[in-house]
Amino acid sequence: MRMLSFLTNLWNSNATIVLLFLILIIVAVFVVYYLKKAKEHPKGLIAAALSNMGERFGYYIMNAVLLLFLVSKFGLPDGTAGLIYSFFYFGIYILALVGGLIADKTQNYNRTIQIGLFIMAAGYVALAIPLFSKVNGMVADGNGGWWGILIFTCVALLCIAFGNGLFKGNLQALVGKLYDEFEVEEAKKGPEALKIAKDKRDSGFQIFYVFINIGGVIAPFIAPLLRKWWLGRSNFIYNADMAGLCHKFLGGETSIVESQKFIETSAAAVTDPSVLANPAQFCSDYVQVFNTGIHWAFIVSACAMLTSLFIFLATKHKFPQPGKKVAAQSVEYTAEEKHAMAKEIKQRMAALFAVLGIAIFFWLSFHQNGQSLMVFARDFVDSSRIAPEISQALNPLYVIILTPIVMAIFAGLARKGKPVSTPRKIAYGMFIAGLAYLFLVILSVANHYPSGDAFRAMDSTQMAAAGLAKSGYWVMFVIYFFLTVAELLISPLGLSFVSKVAPKHMVGLCQGLWLGATAIGNLFIFVGPIMLNAWPIWKCWTVFLVICFVSMSIMLGMVKWLEKVTKD
Repeated sequence: MRMLSFLTNLWNSNATIVLLFLILIIVAVFVVYYLKKAKEHPKGLIAAALSNMGERFGYYIMNAVLLLFLVSKFGLPDGTAGLIYSFFYFGIYILALVGGLIADKTQNYNRTIQIGLFIMAAGYVALAIPLFSKVNGMVADGNGGWWGILIFTCVALLCIAFGNGLFKGNLQALVGKLYDEFEVEEAKKGPEALKIAKDKRDSGFQIFYVFINIGGVIAPFIAPLLRKWWLGRSNFIYNADMAGLCHKFLGGETSIVESQKFIETSAAAVTDPSVLANPAQFCSDYVQVFNTGIHWAFIVSACAMLTSLFIFLATKHKFPQPGKKVAAQSVEYTAEEKHAMAKEIKQRMAALFAVLGIAIFFWLSFHQNGQSLMVFARDFVDSSRIAPEISQALNPLYVIILTPIVMAIFAGLARKGKPVSTPRKIAYGMFIAGLAYLFLVILSVANHYPSGDAFRAMDSTQMAAAGLAKSGYWVMFVIYFFLTVAELLISPLGLSFVSKVAPKHMVGLCQGLWLGATAIGNLFIFVGPIMLNAWPIWKCWTVFLVICFVSMSIMLGMVKWLEKVTKD
């Protein structure tokens, strides 16, 4: 009983630290497992994964807080912050097309990747500068001189997006080329060895995907811990609602300090109640201290970019050098051969664009993790012990844990003579993504949740009278379980599918097209917070549920054709 009491007290007082410690133990165990599995794959696989892992670590720090940071620093509505977030995400992936074209034209993937990492580091350094607009010595609200700083922030995000475009798709293209060379070498040993080598491509991309998620699983803890530390230095306590209420006061809604909502929230956000005697000074100080803590996290992101660059430079000799090989393999083709190749390329590109169409709707639904799902975690989930941003660690954690299970299931089916093709796995992934939103629909209806705007306006008395309460943090574990299984069946296998159907001289471009499809889906993710704040939230989740199930049905209708193209 004493041990149970000790563990309970430890969780109640340091839930974030305890959760991080448990996650680190789990990650360490699985790293050993994946390192052993990677020995059966090309030597450059782990080098590429580690290069991406550092970049993902820095990126996920920023991604976990971006929407809430825009809201808390500039006092923007969720919808406006979501629109900036959408354009940023669109830029990240659409600029991968530019990065792919540059790398394909120059055939210098290594240099393009290095430049991308430098540019991303510069963007994070710019984000880390704690700029604040002040009026009469106090932090101003979004209508009081913030626009110049907001534009500066958007330029920094553009740098990150462009650098990511040069880096992301081209590193994935290099991984595809590793397996091209691996298959050529294994083909020399005979048809059976070639078959085994080809079967390793999907699992290789899954291992690659796991390692880059190791950075993502730890990163979401960084910003909340730094913010909590910085708030504590000023005798403040983290509260998910406080920054928004402060911005309302600073924006001219001075009567809000008399509301029960403000009184309850501010009392929970300070260790010294005397600072509440001057609401104007308190609101100004809280907003500045709250957001300065987040700026510290962007410094860590910049350091992670530079670490990733160092790893890449130290291991780049393990990657293919396609420019030299293309020149050496130049040959002349007859008219008939050219016609046959043109027909094959047309078929392959048609198959690629069909899968890209499905990918658009998957990413529209999945990337609600930084939009409507983040707003849901902030407003509808009890974050008194664990900050809402930490929910972003659940997806990469599940990637690490579930990948060997998913690989084992499909490997077992293959051994029994019932292999599941990549296109069919993608269709199953859409179905499982739909289950996440089905769960949210049921939860929201059962709890009678209103719109986000209506729920945020309620104080504890009003919530009790309406029979409403915040959900436990466990719901985030359920949501991200389904979304992660879906991701494992779509994202790494989508990359593998692209590497299979892409014409050899268009690998970088085709990987860029995959990321371009992701960009189009991301362009519209801002609709999530808008729907969540305007409607009873079950309606918002129903929209994404329908999108997932319709996409699954279309994909199943194309499976046989796609399977034929990938086998040719």
